[in-house]
Amino acid sequence: MEHDARHGGPYDRGRADYFYNRAWAPHYFVGSTYTSDKIEQPDMTKAQLKAYADGYRDGESDGVKKDWG
Repeated sequence: MEHDARHGGPYDRGRADYFYNRAWAPHYFVGSTYTSDKIEQPDMTKAQLKAYADGYRDGESDGVKKDWG
């Protein structure tokens, strides 16, 4: 299934959370990441939650994480 992969969207945030080794915490931004309203899990639709989950799981499948060293 394809998701809107815009920066700040649920799919993008799922992938980013995995990449940066952050905990599973569904969220997205209405507009630009960190400079627009943040929508968190209780206020997300089922489709948005699925997009976040798919992004996180796609990140897991790729197995690529930020190298902080």
